[in-house]
Amino acid sequence: MDTFALFFLLLIAEVLGTIGGFGSSMLVMPIAGLLLPFDQALGLTAVLHVFSNAAKMLLFRQAVSKRLLLTLGLPAIVGVLVGARLTYYLDESALALSLGLLLVLLSAFLLVKRSWKLRPTDRNAVLGGLVSGSIAGISGTGGAIRGITLAAFDLEKLVFVSTSAWIDMGVDLSRTVVYAAQGYVTSDVLNHLPVLAAASFAGTWIGRRLLKRIPQERFRVLVLSLVMAMGIVSVVQALTAQ
Repeated sequence: MDTFALFFLLLIAEVLGTIGGFGSSMLVMPIAGLLLPFDQALGLTAVLHVFSNAAKMLLFRQAVSKRLLLTLGLPAIVGVLVGARLTYYLDESALALSLGLLLVLLSAFLLVKRSWKLRPTDRNAVLGGLVSGSIAGISGTGGAIRGITLAAFDLEKLVFVSTSAWIDMGVDLSRTVVYAAQGYVTSDVLNHLPVLAAASFAGTWIGRRLLKRIPQERFRVLVLSLVMAMGIVSVVQALTAQ
């Protein structure tokens, strides 16, 4: 895959991830898996999201929910540190298969149960943070769980994106450190840094403009449909590689 094709795919993932409210990891992780081994794909996705979150924190300068930064954000960091460390001991093909199945199941559930929400309690925020962080550390994508949890608190959509970005920055910085220590952030990953940075900022900027003008639910369905398709591709790839 050439540089332009990679930039285009990551740009689309960032735009849809910004609009859908789940972040781009559910799309980026399967894309990265087409280019790199699973462990390096984890490293690339984490590095990309550091840029992505920085862009969102800059472009969505809205009030942040301090309550959720504590009740959801801190548990998410704890979860991602544990999950990222576990990847060192788990089988790559099993992780790839688990990622694909997770994407398919989550997207199918959210497409069918569009109005389903958690109760907006501190307990659910803590549990949502721990689960989303752990899944992000193990499979590279925990945005759907975090999005479900944040949606329970009925945040204004721009505040939603801003709060999610602050939490995600803590998660992604933490797992990037662990992945780097485990050798996942290789020279192949670092060679893509200019593309990652450009796609992150351009995709977030475009997504911000679209988010203000187009109903979010319509794009949410599109994002979830693409996530399901990418999940199916990941499952097929994992099964055929065995």
